Amino acid sequence: MTALPEFTEVVDPVPGAAAPHLPPSCDSGTVQLLTPEGDRVEHPEYSLDIGDDELRGLYRDLVLVRRWDAEATALQRQGELGLWASLLGQEAAQVGAGRALQDGDMAFPTYREHGVAWTRGVDPLHVMSLFRGVDNGGWDPAARGFNLYTIVIGAQCLHATGYAMGVQRDGAEQAVLAFLGDGATSQGEVNEAMIFAASFSAPVVFFCQNNQYAISVPLERQTRIPLYQRAAGFGFPGVRVDGNDVLAVLAVTRQALQAAREGQGPTFIEAFTYRMGAHTTSDDPTRYRLASELEEWKLRDPIARLKAHLSRSGIADATFFESVEADADELAARIRSGTVGMPEPEPSSMFEHVYAEKPAPLAAQQAEFDAYHASFEGER
Repeated sequence: MTALPEFTEVVDPVPGAAAPHLPPSCDSGTVQLLTPEGDRVEHPEYSLDIGDDELRGLYRDLVLVRRWDAEATALQRQGELGLWASLLGQEAAQVGAGRALQDGDMAFPTYREHGVAWTRGVDPLHVMSLFRGVDNGGWDPAARGFNLYTIVIGAQCLHATGYAMGVQRDGAEQAVLAFLGDGATSQGEVNEAMIFAASFSAPVVFFCQNNQYAISVPLERQTRIPLYQRAAGFGFPGVRVDGNDVLAVLAVTRQALQAAREGQGPTFIEAFTYRMGAHTTSDDPTRYRLASELEEWKLRDPIARLKAHLSRSGIADATFFESVEADADELAARIRSGTVGMPEPEPSSMFEHVYAEKPAPLAAQQAEFDAYHASFEGER
């Protein structure tokens, strides 16, 4: 079991690296309800009526999701996972958005929304099995209101928009939440999805986690205006929220989803956050970003700010924080033992669940595959 790590130190890259992406100032253009120091602030358009139990629950979500991420990263480094896409630093954006969803709503993730999966009741081991390569995702999307992970950049936005148009035609008061990154906004599929969503006033919210880099490509190489302002060109509202403020994310996303349910059409949310770790475990961020940039964003840590608020306001004490750490240790141990103990799938199983009814060509391929492997029986 791996303990929660400190943020990794990053050395300065070679000369010519991109200028630092500093956190947004607390002006009227960025919705913030909780400062980096943990102080509650008011916003003229967004408010949040939240009880102490829910606040403690959000903190527990953030800590457990980060511990899951840390354990998964360690397991990949030890050869137990083929790859891992870390969410380190983006916990508030994901937990806040996920907790804004209601029963009946549907979320369409990329490949990094482990925090959203957590809020939708997906067993972390079902996500781990995907990255271990033993299945294609073990949860039921319909039952959880959480679609399977999507690797093709931006494709999930079309899926989400189509699903939302179906919900609209069914007359259901439900909303759809489509997750994407800043890099995906340069993809044709995303722009096509937003055109369709606007044209049909579909009940979908596009939630962009702007973590400042499309792998190594900095934001300023992708856009000349803030991403949320692009929504105006499609004909629907856009809003930027402090993505490291779980309370602001919850308030903004909850309001956008409610507007979608009421027939007001789509909204684009830009959660301004930062990817503290690598893009995936195959990436080396020290080659394209500055140590000073990372240090600046460490001061905006989403977990530290909520912990400061809970402590100062007397909502939580040392006993509570210790209990959360104990829960995190237990979760990490379960993830490690469960991942390492996953049975290997039968090779021939890759031909199953491709079509509702297996077509003849696929059946022939499976038969040929089985015969080839059977020819080695008895050999070492």
